[in-house]
Amino acid sequence: MVQVIWKPKALKQLIKLGDKAAQASILYATSGLIAFPAVTGIKALVNHQYMYRMRVGNYRVLFDVSTTVQVVSIEEVKKRDERTY
Repeated sequence: MVQVIWKPKALKQLIKLGDKAAQASILYATSGLIAFPAVTGIKALVNHQYMYRMRVGNYRVLFDVSTTVQVVSIEEVKKRDERTY
């Protein structure tokens, strides 16, 4: 069975989000990583520090996998809108 382990940096980033709904959705999505190979919405990263990323709303959860899933970082993505150009 795969176990999800949160790194201290990722926990700090999760707490700093401030948005309780985003925190809850990230926690719910990462709890599904215990079935790792059979999880949808995960993309393998090429030439990147971390192995995989998962999209959760406006956030990306970066993680590595060996015998356990280690959540390493959470990053907010600034998307383009009608005022970009």
